[in-house]
Amino acid sequence: MNLFVREPGTPVAPWKCGGLSLLLVASLAMVPPTAVQATPRTDATVVEAVTERLLTQAGDSANLRATAGDVRVTVSRRQGDWVFGTAVLVAPRTGDAHPTGSIFLARAEAGRWRIVFDGETAFAALAAQSPTVTQAERQVFSTPGPALAGGDLRTGMALPFATGQTWTLSGGPHGWGGGESPFSSVDLAGGDQIVRAARGGTAYTMCQGWIRVIHDRGYATDYYHLWSNVSVDGAAVAQGAFLGYTGTDVTCGGSALGRHVHFGLRQNGAYVPIADHGIGKWVFAGGSAYQGGARHGSAWAGPGSGVYNYGVLGFTQGIVDANGGGTLNRRSGPGSGYAAVGSLSDGATVGISCSANGTTHTGRYGATALWNRLTDGTWVSDAFLWTGVSGAVNGWC
Repeated sequence: MNLFVREPGTPVAPWKCGGLSLLLVASLAMVPPTAVQATPRTDATVVEAVTERLLTQAGDSANLRATAGDVRVTVSRRQGDWVFGTAVLVAPRTGDAHPTGSIFLARAEAGRWRIVFDGETAFAALAAQSPTVTQAERQVFSTPGPALAGGDLRTGMALPFATGQTWTLSGGPHGWGGGESPFSSVDLAGGDQIVRAARGGTAYTMCQGWIRVIHDRGYATDYYHLWSNVSVDGAAVAQGAFLGYTGTDVTCGGSALGRHVHFGLRQNGAYVPIADHGIGKWVFAGGSAYQGGARHGSAWAGPGSGVYNYGVLGFTQGIVDANGGGTLNRRSGPGSGYAAVGSLSDGATVGISCSANGTTHTGRYGATALWNRLTDGTWVSDAFLWTGVSGAVNGWC
């Protein structure tokens, strides 16, 4: 994305964001973080070091021509030689642009600030030592999630609104900043307009209108364009907790046409494709930017369609996908040669006690010989279940 360019020498100006005072810093030279010489006794030196590190990271990752005038650093906690806060890189107020930001830890070491961002390898180790980090935060910071390549796409998340409501999928999977990859985000609108945490976790106000919740298993979710959002700095929130209202806020950049929440998925400190992840018992699917959708069983919801929030899919549950509607036979054993003992409707949620190999069948996601024994003792082919895992979801029988 293109960012605002600020002329060198522009004075420092105070900002208000998410209820916290922020510092808009003047332009700095783009030099490696190790070259920062600071007397680590004032917030100003922390802001300088964090700003420089964030700009260096942005330049490395996106080849952005960003300046310090585009950075807003919040120092929210300080104890001795330790500082904790957030850093946001502001985007222009144009389409296909959204801000990016990180939670940071700073430690004074040998007359310099050592800066690390959430998601970096060193962050968990430093958080474990810092007196500015709570025990609850240490737990979420130190528990990385499974990599996407591992084939585990379970999130334990609901959609970011009340269970039992239907909202409009106003924009299918797209990038956090719009058209760029990965397609980590969707736009949701309508209902009672109340945006809620998709899963329990630890919440932070990144900027006015922007909340981040860090969950277990390395996941985090971002919520942008909110009106009257909560002001939080590491507060524990439950799944379904109030975060704000859908809105059109663009305090940190971007654009919003009509009230909605821009909902993004992160894992291990970076945005990841939302496609194939299960959220609210829907499985998202990509396409061109904004044009993908979501599937619940065989039912498809594209842009402009309603999505009902079925709630959280448990880690040992599955959703029946009959690959075209209808019903799925339940068997007395792991194979089509066993007697049929009932059926399940497309889209039904089932609990899985264990798995075994049996006859091979082909479903929406390919052929498999895996069969799942349900909690009622009957069996169904894994070819017609979505569990988020390519294999046994609850061990072998």
